[in-house]
Amino acid sequence: MAIHAVPAFTDNYIWVIENGTDAVAVDPGDAKPVQEFLKARGLALRAVLATHHHADHVGGVPELVRHWACPTFGPAREVPAGIEHRLAEGDRFEVPGIGIELSTLDIPGHTAGHIALYNTDMLFCGDTLFACGCGRLFEGTAAQMNTSLAKLARLPGATRVYCGHEYTLANIKFAQVVEPGNQALAQRATREAQKRAQGAPTLPSTIADEVATNPFIRCGEPEVVASASAHAQRALEGEVEVFAELRAWKNSF
Repeated sequence: MAIHAVPAFTDNYIWVIENGTDAVAVDPGDAKPVQEFLKARGLALRAVLATHHHADHVGGVPELVRHWACPTFGPAREVPAGIEHRLAEGDRFEVPGIGIELSTLDIPGHTAGHIALYNTDMLFCGDTLFACGCGRLFEGTAAQMNTSLAKLARLPGATRVYCGHEYTLANIKFAQVVEPGNQALAQRATREAQKRAQGAPTLPSTIADEVATNPFIRCGEPEVVASASAHAQRALEGEVEVFAELRAWKNSF
């Protein structure tokens, strides 16, 4: 089995899971690049998975379903067009055509009903957890997003993180301002810049990478707390306040 990053729009990744002659698309915001990828590799699409309702993640679903007549899976608490099977926390299912089982986590914050799909090897987390960052709070609260990120951070460290956008270098730039003393972050900055210089995706990352370098997961670390408090010009109490300040800071960074 292989997982391919199919670029879409400006910086989206549609993830295509391939197993021999069959494939599954995760968060297909645009059908065209998926169709072109499938045709080039001689693959048949057996299912579509979606993490949340934003158009850049589900816009291609209706066209793909019309062409392939395949089942679709997505969040129970949102209503993306074309999604047939609704998933919520604790649901497990076998992905048609590729022989893997995924479990569901509710991870609200970016949107109200955002889900993640995972097993011990892989995590598809849409726009909640990014490489060295997190999504904006369009529909949820800082407390919800902090809880969602903490939930993901508890997954096994080797779990590969497949998120929705190539934001890594910009996220690292912000993270280094927040936590300049983090040596793991400095090493990651060099590693990820080399990938982009070679035209390669920075993704997937791992949960271990995120726990070690992502400031939005490290809201209890002294240097992160100090930086957020300095930016707020007041003492911040608790991880939710630190997270909220970091998210507001990043929004205008």
